[in-house]
Amino acid sequence: MAPPIIRSLIAFSLNKSCRSQKPISCYSISSVFFSSSPTQETRASLPLADHLVEKHSFSPELAVKTASSLTYVKDPRKCDTIISFLKESGFSKSHIEAVVKRKPNLLYSSLEKTIKPKFKIFQDLGFPTHDVADIVAGDPWILTRSVDDRIAPSISDLKTVLGSNDDVVKLLKTSAWFLKSDLQKTMMPNIEFLRNCGICSSQIVSYVFSFPRFFLLKPESIKQFVERADALGFDRKSNMFLAAIRMLSSMSEENWELKLNLFRKLGFSEDDIMSTFRRTPQVFAVSERKIKQVTDFLLNRTNVGISFIISHPMVLICSLERRLKPRLLVIETLESKNLLRRKVSMTTIYKMPDKKFREKYVVPYLKELEEVSMSIVGT
Repeated sequence: MAPPIIRSLIAFSLNKSCRSQKPISCYSISSVFFSSSPTQETRASLPLADHLVEKHSFSPELAVKTASSLTYVKDPRKCDTIISFLKESGFSKSHIEAVVKRKPNLLYSSLEKTIKPKFKIFQDLGFPTHDVADIVAGDPWILTRSVDDRIAPSISDLKTVLGSNDDVVKLLKTSAWFLKSDLQKTMMPNIEFLRNCGICSSQIVSYVFSFPRFFLLKPESIKQFVERADALGFDRKSNMFLAAIRMLSSMSEENWELKLNLFRKLGFSEDDIMSTFRRTPQVFAVSERKIKQVTDFLLNRTNVGISFIISHPMVLICSLERRLKPRLLVIETLESKNLLRRKVSMTTIYKMPDKKFREKYVVPYLKELEEVSMSIVGT
């Protein structure tokens, strides 16, 4: 009888309805998942796939993919040490599979020299085991970095900026690549420069979570974006100054010109464009398609003109399908039934927080809004 992994893999790979194929017993794992004339190396890697499935309950697909990238492996059992350590360190099956899928050769790295030192520094800093598992599974390449030269200094820098281990863990869960960068050459000088520009620490910390890659740009690039913002007449004391710098960093000069031309075509004057940028720089990061869709909707469906959009550029950031359309439908329905004492302005429609909008215009009128799909209303 064929080994378990072969039976499983055959089920994934062969068309069961094809009667002209050879019996399952005639196929080998090599002929099913590798080339028609497999090399000696690929044949030698098959025991590893069997071992990962039978010993560690890997999926057949992941087992074969892992084996195909570790063709040099002679003894499949050597991976047991790493996998056992990960299990003992609180890694779930999904954590382990994520690590192996992204970085399969970690299975045959040195436990004492490569793996354990990284875990020790996390433990010494008080990181919970489940958080360490999430961080490593998200970016297993950090296990290949030097503890003394990269990981420890990076964690120290992050704690200096963020203030606590909890916030460091929160950031690393989504941006573990901070541990692969030399923060003394990027993030730390960038933050110092931004503080010298008058940007407060709390806003910087907020942006570290929201736009982490921005802080890993070269310091000379950050300085150039600040100079561009200055040239555009931006006030460094404005709460929007950091948003402007971040937005400029995300756009090439060519895309910037394209966005300027778009606003001109919509009816914005040069002063209107600069005023919009200074008040709501995030609008310039909105896609051309969305800006056109929102503008067309407002001009054709409501009684507002282009002057409203110029005065309220934040409306261009709102979701058309999840905010503007359903809210307008609710208000129109209530107005058609004479249920509102006064006319609701477009400013109220797009600005009011979701919870308040539901409490004021949806919940009290559930019966009257029966014809409005609840999925459209957004409740």
